[in-house]
Amino acid sequence: METQTLTVSHRQREIVKEYLAQLDKHIHDLRTGLAERTHEIRDFADLMHIHPTHLSNTISQVLRKSPCDIYEQKLMDLAKELLISSNRSIAQIARQLDFDPSNFTKFFKVFEGTTPKKFREAALSLKN
Repeated sequence: METQTLTVSHRQREIVKEYLAQLDKHIHDLRTGLAERTHEIRDFADLMHIHPTHLSNTISQVLRKSPCDIYEQKLMDLAKELLISSNRSIAQIARQLDFDPSNFTKFFKVFEGTTPKKFREAALSLKN
């Protein structure tokens, strides 16, 4: 079985680095309530002055994960952080992350296999 060698250009590395930096800034803005909505790939591409398809293809080729997968994982990490460290309601956290509360529960359950409420209860019981 042949393995393909991936050659990554300097420009591709720059694009990945910039995407990850923009993503981290956006997640920080969501955490602190500065973001009015969640970004889509085209928003990141606009910030970076490149075509969304080029951004998506470059991220997928270099990191072997889609930008959407990376974004959703960071969003889940933030959701879990907020559920554990905040006394805010699940609905408030959902809205902070630009979700309708029922869609947030579905999104969360797909990734974690449990609801945000059960996740919070389990995490808080481990603290005590």
